[in-house]
Order: sequence, then structure tokens, then C-alpha cells
Amino acid sequence: MHLVKLSVGTEDVADLADWQKQPRAQTADGLPRHVTRMWPAREAEVLNGGSIYWVIKGSILCRQGIVRLDEVTGGDGIRRCAIVLDPTIVRVTPVLRRPFQGWRYLPVDEAPRDLTRAKANEDALPPALSAALAEIGVL
Repeated sequence: MHLVKLSVGTEDVADLADWQKQPRAQTADGLPRHVTRMWPAREAEVLNGGSIYWVIKGSILCRQGIVRLDEVTGGDGIRRCAIVLDPTIVRVTPVLRRPFQGWRYLPVDEAPRDLTRAKANEDALPPALSAALAEIGVL
């Protein structure tokens, strides 16, 4: 089981990578993390090879393997879930996704395919163009 999440304010995959290099976006052991209010009820499934698929500018564009879930408590005393990620960002075949709040489960059979190594090394298309091509089924 995978998760899908909006990367709010991110312009492209490189922007996501830059954000995750900042110390405030990392765990004490240097891995990128995303802190969220809700803890996945299907934790065992997510930790069994799951990834988080990132929606950037209306399309799922990449994924990162989920390493573990850490409990963190904010300054307000509220328990939250830090989704700790593999630092490797894998580009995937773009898939349009409407806005939503929080994260959603993404069944393995519905997950976008990873791009081939050759395509993953190409310059990324502008998000609007990628979304338009995905909408007509070209990507």
C-alpha cells in the first residue's frame, strides 16, 4: 500500500528535492521527512514496501520509499506522524490528480509506473505541459 500527498507550494521535482535538503525537513539521522497530523491506520501495509507519491502542480510526478513512521510531538503537545522517506526521488509517469487535503491511500495496482532510467534523466517538462499531456494520455 502506498500514500499519495500534495506537495503544496512545490514548483517541480527539483524544488521538492531542494526543500528536503533543509535541516527542518529532516530527521536527526538526516533522512527527509514529512510531518502530518494523521497516523496511517494501515501502517503495516505502508511499511511493507510502500512509497509516498507526490502530487506537484496537479499531477503525480514522483515517489519516495517510506522508511519508517516516527512519532513527533509539536510545541502544542499534539502527537503527529513523521513519514520518514528514502532520500532517492524516483520520477514516475505523470498522472493527473485533483486537489485533496491530507494524504490518501494508493493501492499498488493503481500506482503510476516508474519512468525508465533514460526518461528519468531527461529534463523534466514544465508542470503545466506535463499535466496537459497526461490529460490526453500521451504520458
